[in-house]
Parts: sequence; C-alpha cells; structure tokens
Amino acid sequence: MIWNETIECMDREEMRKLQSIRLKRVVEHVYHNTPFYRKKMQEMGLTPDDINSISDIVKLPFTVKQDLRDNYPFGLMAVPMSEIVRLHASSGTTGKPIVVGYTRKDLSIWSETVARSLYAAGVTRNDAVQVSYGYGLFTGGLGLHGGVENIGGTVIPMSSGNTQKQIQLMHDFGAKALACTPSYALFLGETIKESGLPRDEFQLKIGIFGAEPWTENMRKEIEESLGIKAYDIYGLTEIIGPGVGCECECQNGTHLWEDHFFPEIIDPTTLEPVKPGEQGELVFTTLTKDGMPMIRYRTRDLTALNYSVCGCGRTAVRMDRILGRSDDMLIIRGVNVFPSQVESVILEMPEFEPHYLIVVDRVNNTDTFQVQVEVRPEYYSDEVNKILALKNKIAAQMQSVIGIQPEIKIVEPRSIERSMGKAKHVIDNRKLI
Repeated sequence: MIWNETIECMDREEMRKLQSIRLKRVVEHVYHNTPFYRKKMQEMGLTPDDINSISDIVKLPFTVKQDLRDNYPFGLMAVPMSEIVRLHASSGTTGKPIVVGYTRKDLSIWSETVARSLYAAGVTRNDAVQVSYGYGLFTGGLGLHGGVENIGGTVIPMSSGNTQKQIQLMHDFGAKALACTPSYALFLGETIKESGLPRDEFQLKIGIFGAEPWTENMRKEIEESLGIKAYDIYGLTEIIGPGVGCECECQNGTHLWEDHFFPEIIDPTTLEPVKPGEQGELVFTTLTKDGMPMIRYRTRDLTALNYSVCGCGRTAVRMDRILGRSDDMLIIRGVNVFPSQVESVILEMPEFEPHYLIVVDRVNNTDTFQVQVEVRPEYYSDEVNKILALKNKIAAQMQSVIGIQPEIKIVEPRSIERSMGKAKHVIDNRKLI
C-alpha cells in the first residue's frame, strides 16, 4: 500500500495503542532471541512482563553504535542466519562496520516505508526515478530502488559517480525524480549548467535527498539549480536505511513512520526525555523488525518533534531539520560549533558557492579554526582589497552566528573536491595528536 491513510492519518491515541502492542511483541522477541538484550534487561531487573504500553519504553536500556561494533558481525541478529536474506553495512571509516540483517518481512516493510516516503514527496507509479545513491552494502541505493519498485514506478539504477552519463540518461530517459545526497545534487546542477543541455528539456521535478545533513539555504540552492522541489528523506542503517521518514509537499518537517519506528527525544547529557517540542537527541526503537531489532537506539542526531496535524492531513509526527550530531559537534576554544551553522552562513551570501571545508587544528596548545570557501566566478578577483573585503564580510557573519571568528581562506571556483556520496566538510587534525 502506497498511501496508507489509515496509518499516516491515525488518531494519536489509536497510534499509541498500536505502538504499545508492537513494543510488547518486539521486547519479547529480543529478550528470547538476542542474548545482548536479554543480558541488558536482566542486569536492570527487567522482564518482558514489565513492558505493557508504549509509556514503558523509558524502562528499557539504550543501544549505541559501539554495541553493534562489539557484536560484529551477527551478534545482534534475533533470528537464525537462515532467515536473513540480505546484509547491509555502514561505510564507517574507522573500526569495524555496522552490520544489519534483514528477513524477507523486513525488506517488505522497508520497501513500503520508502514507497510511502516517495508518495509523500509526489512520486507516483507513472514516474521514472533516477537512483544516484551508491549501491552495495550502503543502504541508500537498494533502499530507494525497492521503494520505487513498490510504488510501481520505473527505476533508473544509476548508482553514484559517472556524472556525465548521469545527466545524459536523466535527460534521455525523462527522469521525473532524482534520489541522491544533497551535495551530489548540487554537483549535478553545476554539471548540467556546464553541459549546454537546456534545462527545460529535462523532465526532472522532484528531488529525494538524504544521507547527510543539509540546510534550508542548501535546499533553495538545489531547487534553483535543478528547477525542482527538494525533499528531505531520513534514515539510518541501524534502524532500516532510508525511509524512516520523509517530507511531504508542505516541506514543513519530516514525517516519521512511527508505526514502525518509535521516536523519542532525550537530553544527550542526562539521557532523560525532554518536554514535547524541545530539542535533544533522537532515539529510535524498531517496532516491527524481526531480523535485527533495535531498542532505544541513540542516533546522535539533534532535533525536535512536532505532534500537531500537518497541512497535508497526516498526523504522523514531524521531525525538525537535523541541527547536527551530538558526536559531530566541534568544541573550538570552548565554543560549540556545528558544521550546519557554517554552511548556513555561506549559503546566505550570494558571493560564495555552497562548497566549503572546515579545518581545525591545535597550535601551541590553542585551537585553530579555518573555513575554506569558494567564491563564485563573478565575484572572484585578483585585487587584494576586494578579496580582503569578502573575507572580512564572511568572517564577521560567522562571528555573529557561531560566536567565534574563523580564519577565512577564499579559494578559486571549483577547487574544493566535489563528492559523489556523502560530502566531507570537516578535517579535525586535533584528533591525530
């Protein structure tokens, strides 16, 4: 079912009843089938009989990414490996990857939640969708692929990279929607402009972008560059992959499919729930997964939840844009700095391209903070005074927004490396000391 009106518009009390039934079932499932969770619950003096409603979720233990690494590769599976029909893994750069197993039922749920997400963004069975997320162990490519097939649309399984071919086939095959990371969407927009292909010959109308944080200003940049409406799709490997939630046509928060993935917001320091509408760390419990359920998984994403009815008619809870990650926050000379804050300043200034690099280091026991940013060709100059004026202008704005003034390094257009997948925006050399 694509437009699941019964679930997506369900009365709040009815949703809590459904969540309560599903929580009790999944707790019993992991208690009896996952030694890791059974041990954690026994250490807390808990049994499945202590969990009778969704309100009881606060009694349960948290799960963190290190738990998945410690149980690598299959220690958190809750079914025999004979029932696992697919494995995915995170693209971690350090240590062991995060491995997730799916049963046939899990894959069916996943394709349904991605289809719901696509439909919320305006994709129908009559549309061709170019999937330019990476295929393979990364969940992006195959996750969107399954959702497009579920909705009955036409998949163009491009994967990432080979940008010239991407735009040629997008043009020739008449793709209505594009699914990729927002940073790659920006690069595709640049490349289309340089290709000489008239933009009005493209049928592209919708963008489904995720896998990295992005700002409202970046949305405007992408929409202008590609001539589309850009929607945020949310997901993470540990929970299921893309399709945990997505924006609707209102673009006023990401609807989370809470019949499958129960969200909480906690204070990342005290680990206590925050008041409704307050910002904190997002935590998920999978309510229907069999292969590898997650109980109170700490995402490290910082956001807030809105339970009011959306303009589209859905009652499914809406998540605010991700401010950043509690573990991605940089503390520079005692000031908390999020890369998204730096990005928002850059994108508000017409002189600069939406490409940047933050470099943090420590010299003589003092933190250094440099932001490299590309100036647009029409503003680039070899006159020192003009470049200095630009540096001072952006440095002052950074100081105003962040509370600390970085060293600004203005670089030539197209000199910062473009990303085919998740963009790397931060180099923190202090970790190497």
